[in-house]
Amino acid sequence: MSFYQRTHPKKTKRRDTIFNFQKQPINILIITAISILLLSACGGNTSNESAAEDDNPNSLDMGQISWEENIAITNMWKFILEEEGYEVNLHLLDIGTQMAALENDELDISPEIWLPVQDAEYVAQYEDAINFSEETWYDNAKVGLVVPAYMDYLDSIEDLNANKESLNGEITGFDAGAGTMLVVEEAMEAYELDYELTASSEPAMLTALQQAITNEEDIVVPLWNPHRVFSEMDLKYLDDPQNIFGEAEKIHHATRQNFHEDYPEVDQWLKNWKMDDEQIGELMSYVSEAENEGKEALEGAEKWVNDNRNLVNQWLEK
Repeated sequence: MSFYQRTHPKKTKRRDTIFNFQKQPINILIITAISILLLSACGGNTSNESAAEDDNPNSLDMGQISWEENIAITNMWKFILEEEGYEVNLHLLDIGTQMAALENDELDISPEIWLPVQDAEYVAQYEDAINFSEETWYDNAKVGLVVPAYMDYLDSIEDLNANKESLNGEITGFDAGAGTMLVVEEAMEAYELDYELTASSEPAMLTALQQAITNEEDIVVPLWNPHRVFSEMDLKYLDDPQNIFGEAEKIHHATRQNFHEDYPEVDQWLKNWKMDDEQIGELMSYVSEAENEGKEALEGAEKWVNDNRNLVNQWLEK
């Protein structure tokens, strides 16, 4: 039985249509090449060379997404690995481009893969070309559509059509192509929602959410745990009677083919990696505080690692 079948035995539909553009080799190379040339990594260096062809045998290329927990964990691993003698280049790329880059040996690691639902389409498409870990580093993830708690008349996704006018028929989203955004599209179809899903970025979505709450306006957004925003704003998940978003998600990591042979030590450390709600929440807070003070995200990650040496040493088997 394949990894995909074990983690997500049902849905394989839509990948033939949604990912058609990624099945064209020329487009993959163009998209990946342009993204890597233009990327600007948060807290890290960038590289135009493929991971497999890097002249430095201790150089690692890690994908990064502009999500708060992803910025936190990638900078955490950059600090940890560089303490251990590796050079880590962080590449700010959307998840679809990361998958293509892993397939083409242009990345070594993509550290955040949500299963069994959110990123299942990518596993279905790339499972023969990428190593998706059996191990998980976070086991209590949740995803769904979220509204401010003061919207007490709206409790279920099924209620959205009846409140289309107050919400301007819009679901305010984030990165186009993100696994969660694809599941939102699936939910819109399943619930026959007469809505438009707008794509932007996580920071833009959170800004829109904060502005709506400040003005006590209606808004609906896709969100997930772990996320610091739930400790800062009074929010609630909408019920999902059809279970489109699934139950609790688990977060895995992915590596390029042969990574375990080229970097056996790092491969094992990633498999040992495990965090709970308190630990990931504290890490995100440290990184956010550093950035709010005009510092690099890496400085917040360094502070967290220094405060959690016993945990990190468990991952590193020290």
